[in-house]
Amino acid sequence: MSTSFRIGPNSIIQTVAALEASFGKAQAEELLKKIGHSHLIGNLPSEMVEESKFHALVTALDTEIGSQKTGAILEESGSRTAQYLLRVRIPGLFQKFLKLLPARPAFNLFLFAISKNAWTFAGSGDFSYTNAKKPTITVVVTHPSVPVVGSFYLGTFTYLLEQLVNPAVKIRADVRQEGESITCRYTCSI
Repeated sequence: MSTSFRIGPNSIIQTVAALEASFGKAQAEELLKKIGHSHLIGNLPSEMVEESKFHALVTALDTEIGSQKTGAILEESGSRTAQYLLRVRIPGLFQKFLKLLPARPAFNLFLFAISKNAWTFAGSGDFSYTNAKKPTITVVVTHPSVPVVGSFYLGTFTYLLEQLVNPAVKIRADVRQEGESITCRYTCSI
């Protein structure tokens, strides 16, 4: 499979930051060395990265510290990525407009806008959403990875929807390995 698909650097930047916040800088650096990712120490990406690099980091963390700890790190990483998006990528005027709308139209408009740039986080995978009674967001990861990667998207969508659509949003994640893909489905109560 081609590794030419690129995703945003925050996938890695914020995963390392969440690792440091959880373990402390020194222990996080030792862990990165142990799992073969010492090249990230003091050398985080500043531009789009091959999706394979993010998935390799996720897989290595999952193998070394287990799915529960990796999931917590990735959920925090996703939340930190969402905070970055709100500060730098999502125009303030659009954010204010969404907050004025009722939850359902805000959800639909926001997800429509996200779908235009979904490649920046889905890479070679797919992104879709529904506006059913209980709307869903789906990310299909087609690059080889591990199911715990779904925690990254959960953290991102939860934070963004809480901030822009409804502070009381509840999201139920259903992440499944389906053949060579991982389907991450998030059912939202907005």
